Amino acid sequence: MAAIKRFTLKVWQSFLANAGHDANVFGKLEFQKVRPGEVVVALPLERKHLNRNMTLHGGVIVSLTDTLGSMALTTRGLWQTGVSVDIHTSFLRPAGVEGDVIHAMARVESFGKTLASTRVEFYNSQGKLTAFGSHTKFIGASLASHKNVKFSEDGETVIEGNDDGYTPPEGKGEGPEKSP
Repeated sequence: MAAIKRFTLKVWQSFLANAGHDANVFGKLEFQKVRPGEVVVALPLERKHLNRNMTLHGGVIVSLTDTLGSMALTTRGLWQTGVSVDIHTSFLRPAGVEGDVIHAMARVESFGKTLASTRVEFYNSQGKLTAFGSHTKFIGASLASHKNVKFSEDGETVIEGNDDGYTPPEGKGEGPEKSP
């Protein structure tokens, strides 16, 4: 497994270990692809993800915009992913019903000394774009974390920092390599 994916999954397991919102709502999130500046995920839709019309709740998509924007920043070697400054999501069409799988791609659009911005796109089971969002985070304090790493250009190895050889728990947060 490439160092960039190993690190991102390690950060994700830290999110889940907190046993907060991400663990309760996105516990079955599958990381399908992790590469420099980008994560691709899939989430099987359960009843808890739906609104009263029995379609994916817009709040889940906004929350995923937040969470996945943060996860995209881990591909830049950040252990602490910063604090949200702005988040925006636009909805184009219903994203799915219980039993469907929603796919998302989050990528880093800019990465500066104090702010970073990401874009997240959501696709339904038919591969149609259903929503997209942007997420800006203050990362100034996060850049100083001793847990940060620096990856090789291709993300295969850690060239700075401590990569402890983390292996994600079986069936937790990892899926096959594929795009939405």
